[in-house]
Amino acid sequence: MVFSSLEFLFIFLPVFLIIYAAAPSKYKNLIILLGSVVFYSLGVKKPVYIVLFLLTNMLNFIVGQFIEDSPKFKKPWLAFGVAFNFWWLIFFKYWTFGTENINILFGADLPLKDIILPIGISFYTFQNVSYIIDVYRRKTPAERSLINYGAYISMFPQLIAGPIVTYSTVAKQLQERTHNIRKVEEGLKTFTIGLGYKVLIANQIGGLWSDISMIGYESISSPLAWMGIFAYSFQLYFDFCGYSLMAIGLGKLMGFDLPRNFDHPYTSLTMTEFWRRWHITLGSWFREYVYIPLGGNRKGSGRLVFNSFVVWLFTGIWHGASWNFIIWGLVLFAIIMSEKFWTGKFFNEHKAAGHIYMILLIPLTWLIFSITDFHDLSVYFKRLLPFIPQKTYSILDKDYLKYLLEYKTYFIAGILFSTKLPQKLYEKYKDTVVCSLLLLAVFWASVYCMYKGLNDPFMYFRF
Repeated sequence: MVFSSLEFLFIFLPVFLIIYAAAPSKYKNLIILLGSVVFYSLGVKKPVYIVLFLLTNMLNFIVGQFIEDSPKFKKPWLAFGVAFNFWWLIFFKYWTFGTENINILFGADLPLKDIILPIGISFYTFQNVSYIIDVYRRKTPAERSLINYGAYISMFPQLIAGPIVTYSTVAKQLQERTHNIRKVEEGLKTFTIGLGYKVLIANQIGGLWSDISMIGYESISSPLAWMGIFAYSFQLYFDFCGYSLMAIGLGKLMGFDLPRNFDHPYTSLTMTEFWRRWHITLGSWFREYVYIPLGGNRKGSGRLVFNSFVVWLFTGIWHGASWNFIIWGLVLFAIIMSEKFWTGKFFNEHKAAGHIYMILLIPLTWLIFSITDFHDLSVYFKRLLPFIPQKTYSILDKDYLKYLLEYKTYFIAGILFSTKLPQKLYEKYKDTVVCSLLLLAVFWASVYCMYKGLNDPFMYFRF
């Protein structure tokens, strides 16, 4: 089940909120836990994954208490907890990829397993690991209520695609939080904005990328190729940002203030700035639990480069079991290091140059991210640069004009809502009747699109 579905909007969510609102305060976390397990159960393809999810949460709950209660053995318990969590992530997400590469590299014939990835495993693994590490560091006390811990990990707004919420962020809210009409109103409005981002922008402009994939990369003109990677860039942003906003909105309906995950990254001047604004909670996780423990920038330039290399290698691997993700992560590492030591100061001082630099660079890096087949990736890069000799098939004359006319409205919306202007206007007029009517129109327009079947799963579900 996804947030942008009629079943969620008109069946699951109303039923859950009615039960949640009627429940006494001391039972609200239990309602969150039970409702989230139901939500998760409706999305998994194998029932055994529900058992694995619940057992994983219970084990981390116990490990956290052992770490706190047994100071002499807290390191072994931490090592066990981290190994246990990452073992399941490695098995489900990377086992087949590793086996394929061992077979290629050593000429082996190891059997390949057809493993279905449990939805959300990358996100809840990181949350479980951050919890036991924070208990080990004495940053937060171990949770003594299994219901509270289960509600934290399984909370359905952020369970399957983030934001990645650390326990210390919501520990106090699990004990006591505010429920009022004002927060409900804010939650509904935030959810509606996210729904509009997903259904009315991401899904619609994503149609161009689908069209290009069906045509074949060899059969598109260079202008259409550039339009395609810009369309994919907008689709990815509004898809994931939309989900994060919906998660934050749903959190407010339950009294939680979940962390912001995006801060208008497409207005950045450098790739370094971009990744401070994109998927903020993932960046914070790698900084807090990988980069700083390795020494951060405290041990000289050489160690800084190495630590950054590790972070970006892991960032690439985290996003998918494919070589294109690893190369994508290393390309980002190279760009960010070049900005750190050479180009960053120039682009920050010359904003026009910085924006042009990022307008070209962002879609090019997303191209590496989006195409897993290296042959197809090579073909697409060549189509972007028509002066490179290449094999082409028949190309429709002025194909880009056809698709520009079809998708121009969504490009304009993508550009506009990537800037800070709409948010500034929203903050200024959010309490007015006009704003409420506009959001109501966005909601019903989204519902209409979902009813007509103009909807796609969230792109980050596969990570």
